[in-house]
Amino acid sequence: MTPARALRGPFDYVVPERLAGVGVGSMLLVPFGGRRLLGVVTGLAEQSDVPPEKLAEPHSELAHAVPEDLVELGLWVAEEYCSTPARGLALVLPPGTGTGRGRSVRAKRMLVARLSGASPPLKGLGERQVAALAALADGPRPAADLVREVGCGHAALRALERRGLLELREQEIRRVPVHAPVGSATAEEERLTASQERALAAAVAALDAPDGADRRLLLHGVTGSGKTEVYLRAVAAALERGMGAIVLVPEIALTPQTVGRFQARFPDTVAVLHSQLGAGERYDEWARLRRGEARVCVGPRSAVFAPIEGLGLIVVDEEHDASYKQDGDPRYDARRVAERRAARSGALLLAGSATPRPESWQRLRRLSMPERVDGRPLPPVEVCGMAGVRGPLHPRTREALDEVRRDGGKAIVLLNRRGWSNFLTCGSCARVWGCPACDVSLVLHRAAGRVACHHCGHEEPLPSVCPDCGSVSLARHGTGTERLESELAELVDPLPVHRLDSDVAAGRGAIAGVLSRFDACASGVLVGTQMVAKGHDFPDVTLGVVLDADSTLRFPDFRSEERTFALVAQLAGRSGRGRRGGKVIVQALDPSARVLRHAARHDSAAFLAEELDRRSALAYPPFSHLIRVVCSSEEKGPELDAARAVLESIDDPDAQVLGPAPLFRMAGRERAQVVIKAFERARAVNAVREAVERLSSERAHRGVAWSVDVDPQ
Repeated sequence: MTPARALRGPFDYVVPERLAGVGVGSMLLVPFGGRRLLGVVTGLAEQSDVPPEKLAEPHSELAHAVPEDLVELGLWVAEEYCSTPARGLALVLPPGTGTGRGRSVRAKRMLVARLSGASPPLKGLGERQVAALAALADGPRPAADLVREVGCGHAALRALERRGLLELREQEIRRVPVHAPVGSATAEEERLTASQERALAAAVAALDAPDGADRRLLLHGVTGSGKTEVYLRAVAAALERGMGAIVLVPEIALTPQTVGRFQARFPDTVAVLHSQLGAGERYDEWARLRRGEARVCVGPRSAVFAPIEGLGLIVVDEEHDASYKQDGDPRYDARRVAERRAARSGALLLAGSATPRPESWQRLRRLSMPERVDGRPLPPVEVCGMAGVRGPLHPRTREALDEVRRDGGKAIVLLNRRGWSNFLTCGSCARVWGCPACDVSLVLHRAAGRVACHHCGHEEPLPSVCPDCGSVSLARHGTGTERLESELAELVDPLPVHRLDSDVAAGRGAIAGVLSRFDACASGVLVGTQMVAKGHDFPDVTLGVVLDADSTLRFPDFRSEERTFALVAQLAGRSGRGRRGGKVIVQALDPSARVLRHAARHDSAAFLAEELDRRSALAYPPFSHLIRVVCSSEEKGPELDAARAVLESIDDPDAQVLGPAPLFRMAGRERAQVVIKAFERARAVNAVREAVERLSSERAHRGVAWSVDVDPQ
């Protein structure tokens, strides 16, 4: 498959008799322009518009075929998100699929030894051969392990095979993913509250609803209301009916407790798919789902493409989370893809959140779970104004943290900004250290001794003198999680402080390691970015703190209030789940902000009602649809010319085209954007797709890169 926009496809090939069994979804190696590429069969026809003598034959067929419904889904994603068929189909291919040049991933096979069942005459056998037979008395063993343990060679095992004393067979070995546990997950079902019972009954009724029924439900439950238990029971109900299930979680590394609960409840039938697995592990999990050995798939957004036949349920946990939107092309939204797949499969879509999106609140039938499973109230929230306060912590926050230290409790502190300081300046000449590839300042990371760009990854050593004037008077401005960690360590000493942000979360299992250490300690503080608010369940947390809570309100984004409300409410929900209760402190420059008042009352219904009124008045989603086109180039000028061309080429009289507007330079490329606001989604998407495909092939815009984002976040 080639991703070029100019190559739309499909392309016709003639199927020889040796490949007579191919069908929709078959993966073939095909000749294409002198190369050998991977192709996916999207349809079969008796004849072609191309003369038969000009049609090429595929070289060979690959082992696995893509389910036909996923071929349709991949092509739909390509159309819906203005991408190419190749990129859409790449989403549904088996992990590690290559083009036959050594890059593909295959099943792992291993030579296994087992006793043949014959009584072994020991006469004439060597000492190590006897030891090998004795080691097999407990069951089959990998031949390599046996050779290593008893010290014999493979030749000795072959000799035993020739004498009929053991059998050597190659068999497929599953590469089992290893997940670091956080806390303990039990297989036992929890006792349901009345609201959980009602929610589960509605979900089961939707599973059994006749064809054509609306099977889309929004589970609106406060933090700690037991949404996961409802998901588990709904999955069990689907399995009892012979159906499969997909459970989507925002980010697999940040939700180890949720994953652990599904693996404990359904140990033999759960497969986990996510990018942190090795290529072989992903392939084996995909193959288990394809063969039907696993009937439940748990994973982040890409798991929506899991090859499950007889799909009956798709759960979207924490449906408000922005990580369900893919960054790269195709920029699909897994929530919308899940809705499409559920509708085509006749499956139940069960989305859940304590802070639902306005789009979901308006469109989906709601199931309410307004109380926590233990009957305890949600923690009181105190909003503290930071006007005139020096330093990152309000005096009230310091008092509350000192109380945690004295009582030996636990606290979670959220500051959605990593690093030590926001930026570095020279006190003499006012130089600001900026990224040479992006129009942004570099963030100080003191522990690493570096200043770094959080957009392109550029790094420089931490300077000791100003290169412009030679001054050593360098000033650090602002506070990030690294600096806050240091300050908290002094404040709550001797309690341990654990930091969780992307700087410390690199590496497989790093996030689960931090969460496990925080869970295991008797008392301490967890400080970090929004990672600390992602659905964690720590019953002994008595204090939650949100710093600079209204910073996101200052962003020029119509979703800023929605994001702020979700961030504050989700962090507040981490506190007060145990018998000791809890409280929450929210620091803000403007403590009277509407969104903070609603969050302090845990009143998502009132916030969403006002938010929908505001968006209706401004014709923002869900009352319209947005499409963003970003043009970029190495030199200044072509990106704006391309954006103007997009503006002039959109053939949709009902769409409002905003721009072009310049964007800050990123990764060495100049950028400009056009935003299309439309009320007829399909017509606007088609208009943008046609315009970009036409313009990207014109010589006048050579060197310009095009990025289309439908439903930008």
